[in-house]
Amino acid sequence: MSADLPPLLGESPAFREALEHVSRVAPLERPVLVIGERGTGKELIAARLHYLSRRWDRPFVKVNCAALPETLLDSELFGHEAGAFTGATRRQIGRIEQADGGTLFLDEIATASPAVQEKLLRAVEYGEIERVGGRTATVDVRVVGATNADLPALAEAGRFRADLLDRLAFDVVTLPPLRARPEDIPPLAEHFALGMVRELERALFPGFAPSALAALCGHDWPGNVRELRNAVERSVAAADPDQPIAAIVLDPFASPWRPRERHRVVEPAAETAVAEATPEGEAGGILEEVRAFESAKLREALERHRFNQRQTAQALGLGYHQLRGMLKKHGLI
Repeated sequence: MSADLPPLLGESPAFREALEHVSRVAPLERPVLVIGERGTGKELIAARLHYLSRRWDRPFVKVNCAALPETLLDSELFGHEAGAFTGATRRQIGRIEQADGGTLFLDEIATASPAVQEKLLRAVEYGEIERVGGRTATVDVRVVGATNADLPALAEAGRFRADLLDRLAFDVVTLPPLRARPEDIPPLAEHFALGMVRELERALFPGFAPSALAALCGHDWPGNVRELRNAVERSVAAADPDQPIAAIVLDPFASPWRPRERHRVVEPAAETAVAEATPEGEAGGILEEVRAFESAKLREALERHRFNQRQTAQALGLGYHQLRGMLKKHGLI
């Protein structure tokens, strides 16, 4: 087995189930889709699928479909002949041919254009590719695609080829978000902290204070493991190396001098003119709608941050006492 098998940390039931799924499907010579939110480790799972397969000693080639415009992605994937377009002075072998005998990982596959999807379908279905400029080649490649998009919904809306989806979705590995595996947060945080301590060449890691662990476990981590890693590493770097880490820097943008989007202020005279021009019943209706909208937004933010008022205030760009005043106004506390 290759020493390149990527480490994946976690013992939660949801995560272990996903890894068992990967182990079952890895030996099969079929395409696989890896679905998950940003930061859940889709590329690590794709690498695991490769290194647990019979292709483990062959190339593992990665392409981010969102990083290139259509024409460049076409050339990058399928290659081109000399003279195929301006600047093409010699033949270029594409990533699919580079992955011959191995695995091709297509990240952000939902962003590929219809023309690229059509050529991918032929490569997956028949093992044939056509370089830009007309030369056809045969390849033996296992395709692993990854996305955080709802591919069946995109196919139904005509924004992703249904026949390509049928071929790619021989099996689908769906990764749980970090909020669904809270018991994995402390060991992951310690792992990232130890790595940062080594990078900073410090003598030891003093651990997390209870307040820091509470902050780690209380956050909903929309950026998942990638966000957790960034938060832990920046917190370790900012902390006293001889004291347990007491504060987690969740938002690196937090600052009293942070630039804010400026909202137009209605002058009193203009406000009076609007009020005079608006029938009384209509004005009351608008005010009610604004109040209901504000209340709904506050309730949604509270639920998203598990009713932690300080985190909710920070997320909304409000002061703590300012948020509490608004909550009282709407009867939410």
